[in-house]
Amino acid sequence: MPEFLQPRAIIFIRVLGATIVFWMISSILKSEKVSGKDLRIIAIASIFGVVVNQILFFEGLNLSTPINASIIMICVPIAVLGFSNLIRGEKLSLIKIVGIILGTLGAVLLILDRGRLILSSSTAIGNLLIVINASSYALYLVMIKPIMMKYKAITVMRWVFLFGAIGVLPFTVHIFLDSNWEEIPLNIWFSIGYVVIFTTILAYLMNNFSLSRISPTSNSAFIYLQPLFATAIAMAFGKDRPATEMILPVTLIFLGVYFVSFYGQLKLRPFLRKNNVQIKMDK
Repeated sequence: MPEFLQPRAIIFIRVLGATIVFWMISSILKSEKVSGKDLRIIAIASIFGVVVNQILFFEGLNLSTPINASIIMICVPIAVLGFSNLIRGEKLSLIKIVGIILGTLGAVLLILDRGRLILSSSTAIGNLLIVINASSYALYLVMIKPIMMKYKAITVMRWVFLFGAIGVLPFTVHIFLDSNWEEIPLNIWFSIGYVVIFTTILAYLMNNFSLSRISPTSNSAFIYLQPLFATAIAMAFGKDRPATEMILPVTLIFLGVYFVSFYGQLKLRPFLRKNNVQIKMDK
């Protein structure tokens, strides 16, 4: 985009494509009945996790820069921590706050090492849209957590994307229908397929499955690894090279993820094993 497809045409394809796949898979597997109360929660959560999340991120990115968007998106764990405290009563432990600060600082340093943050009137609206998108996705993670504890991930995902598809339809279908499909070459179709299969279906499914095992705060903290993986992939393809300046941000990222997601479990593991206590995952 935007040479072959506009942002909202991509959104229509990925949401509709994921909806079809999730319903096909769930029809093969043993179906679960979802209560009307939980369906209402899922419908509301899908507005934040699919509709607002998808539309505002793509539109915001179109009006901002990749560097700005990357830095704003790593604020998701901060928003998750706040929403978890307000909605679920999750305690703001000092070690998690320290972990989020370290992870955020490391990710910002790593991203800024690859480019320049641009704060101007030309990117202000785009930055604002991405801020709202990040907050919306954080709220989605907190809202969907109790639902993931009751049903299988595939069951929840089929309803999340069905409601999401209904929500994005009025904003995307006309742009989708106006697209010139005859001009799209084969390599672009492969790119579209990658977006639908890997960054939508598998990403949402695995991300939401993890919520049945760990807290929303721990889940969101892994976003700090994204700029690290992006840098590693860029190096593998010869688009970047290692530098000593990367040691500090990489160390901060790993420390941040460790403190938020693993500190308590790993610290208690020897004691629990010694006393023959079964280790339970963080819920």
